[in-house]
Amino acid sequence: QVQLVESGGGLVQAGGSLRLSCAASGRTFSRNTMGWFRQAPGKEREFVASISWSGTSYADSVKGRFTISRDNAKNTVYLQMNNLKPEDTAVYYCSATDLPRATATAPYQYKYWGQGTQVTVSS
Repeated sequence: QVQLVESGGGLVQAGGSLRLSCAASGRTFSRNTMGWFRQAPGKEREFVASISWSGTSYADSVKGRFTISRDNAKNTVYLQMNNLKPEDTAVYYCSATDLPRATATAPYQYKYWGQGTQVTVSS
């Protein structure tokens, strides 16, 4: 059974930092694209960042502030979030594709999802 488990969310003041982790189990995702999405209340789930064999991709809203990375030995992906803003407040979800993809920025391209972790940024 494949599981993605996020951790590292919490409450932080604007300008602060958080590091999210996503530990995968049940299969190896070293060749798959891993992504982070977020969903704020009343809004659709939106792409944040992804990492694949071809490189990384970021939403314009987080470029220069967030960094996605992975440790294949640990089957884990990370999202370092710096200079957080109140508009970054959302539930953050980790995701993985079923097959290797050069890039994947849409939710339908991902098969596996974590349960989400809350990030709240106060002003």
